[in-house]
Parts: sequence; structure tokens; C-alpha cells
Amino acid sequence: MLVMRPAQMADLAEVQRLAADSPVGVTSLPDDADRLREKIAASEASFSAEVSFNGEESYFFVLEDSESGRLVGCSGIVASAGYSEPFYSFRNETFVHNSRELKIHNKIHVLSLCHDLTGNSLLTSFYVDRSLVDTAWSELNSRGRLLFLANHPERFADALVVEIVGHSDEAGDSPFWDAVGRNFFDMNYTEAERICGLKSRTFLAELMPHYPIYVPLLPDDAQEAMGQVHPRAQISFDILMREGFETDHYIDIFDGGPTLHARTSGIRSIAQSRVVPVRIGEPVKGGRPYLVSNGQLQDFRAIVADLDWVPGKPVTLSFAAAEALGVGEGVSVRLVAV
Repeated sequence: MLVMRPAQMADLAEVQRLAADSPVGVTSLPDDADRLREKIAASEASFSAEVSFNGEESYFFVLEDSESGRLVGCSGIVASAGYSEPFYSFRNETFVHNSRELKIHNKIHVLSLCHDLTGNSLLTSFYVDRSLVDTAWSELNSRGRLLFLANHPERFADALVVEIVGHSDEAGDSPFWDAVGRNFFDMNYTEAERICGLKSRTFLAELMPHYPIYVPLLPDDAQEAMGQVHPRAQISFDILMREGFETDHYIDIFDGGPTLHARTSGIRSIAQSRVVPVRIGEPVKGGRPYLVSNGQLQDFRAIVADLDWVPGKPVTLSFAAAEALGVGEGVSVRLVAV
């Protein structure tokens, strides 16, 4: 059985194996043992802290095969994007150029560097084993953290953002970076993202142009790359779009990938999930898959289970499912349909 749970320091080697296979651009999952050790340590401290509002906490989850102990995925939530430094994005805007004398009225697409999204909670570090793409396990790896958020809303902001990795070719070159960022840094896209993963994105972002960038002046391939999703990130993008995230307003400052945004209360897995008491028994066959999580903090667990659940009634979990979640008869769980 695959179980989502908080990462532990003992997972470090397995997490680094996942990080080594993640695509360029996932700077929140660097292939570096020291940074990953810091990431897990910060997560452990966040799970154990008493929190009444979103601050500097970060929560890192892994998807584990409970039989083999092998990790097949990971994901995270940062309570406040840009808590210690601004969280930069390019904002899509329209400038109007008007000449009454010439009777010309032009609308021009521009990109403005901003940190509008600073303070929102941030979904990060998504990786799932390639064999699990387009399965319910991908849904668990992404949406399971939303069930955690629903159980502990005081720890997070009232809006969520997520940066989706943008287009780059097989050689690791990004047309958007080459047209914009490379003019200010003597390095290619892969190197820039590597430095961001090991250090910080902010010091590079602060050297980016602070005046609006007129999109029609960019090369065609850079314009086409804006808002495009890297093939390896498509599964994450599709899941979050079904959750109700929007894509129109912001893009990533390095590769031009979409930056998604949503009000927390309107996200499907939060708005449509239900807290119900548990009965332990043999579930009726022919049910549909649900994401199920317990309501705990440090011992948070989430699984996928086929259930024949009727709204307003308790949910019947098998002994194995209840054991994986660490719940007993009468304890409440949160569930939402896959």
C-alpha cells in the first residue's frame, strides 16, 4: 500500500534519489544532500511546532510503499511564500498606447516584475515516480497535502500559489530564459536553476529588470514559451487545474512557466472533502476510489481506498486501511473522491 506521510531524516537517501530524477526547474527539490537535510529538518520542526497563523513553516511529505519502504513520490507546502525574502513573479499586464491625432489605439502585453504573491502559501517539491503518472497515486501525492491543509487551516494563508516548471528543451535550454534572464547573467538556464536550488532565487530575481518588459519585443520562441508547461510537470498542472487553480495572471521569472493561484476555500479537495467517522470492516466491493486522511499532525497519513461511502453516513475502512492511517473505530477521517 502507498501511504503519504511527513518526511523523516531517515528518508534522506531516498529523497535525494527522487531529487536526482526531478526535472530542471524544480528548485525546491535540489539534488544536494545538505540542502535536502535542511529541508527535512525544517519540516520536522514545523510539524512539531505549535502554530496559530502561517509563518516560516514548511511541510514536506513523502509517498512510501509500506511493504518495501521505497519512496515513490514527494510534495510540500510552504506556509508563507517569501516569508524571509520577497517571492518574485512576472505579472501579465496590458498597457494601452493611444494617439488621438493618428487615431491609433494599441493594447500591448507587458510583463512587470512583482512580489504580489508574497505571503500566500506555496505548493512545492512535487515529484512522482514515472510509473505512477496518470494514476490515483499521483492524485494522492498532490492532493493529499490539501487534505492536510484542510485539517489545519490555521497554519496556512487564505490563498495558495504554485510555480509550474516551464518549457525547456532536451539540452536544458529555455527560450524564455535566453531572451530575458540570460541578458543579465552570464549563465545558461540549467546553471541558473541549479544555483537557485542551492542558494536562493531572490538574489537572481533582484538583478532582473524592474521596468516592464514589452512582450512583442521578445523573440517568437520566447513568447511561445510563456505559460507553457514542461512535459514532466504536466501531471501536476492538470491535477491543480481540476482543483480550481487559475493560470492567467502570473508566470515564472526564469522559464516563463505558469504560476497558478487559488483561494484556499474554493479548492476542490478542501471545499468538497468531508469529515466522517470510521467503521472497521470489509468494504463493499464495487466502490469508487477516495483520498482518505487522518486528522493528525506529526502522524499525518493519507491513502487511496476504494469505498462505497454514502454522504451523511460513517465510512467503512478495511483493517489494513485503518492501520495505514493509524485510526480506530469511531475516529474521524477526511475524505474526497478521486
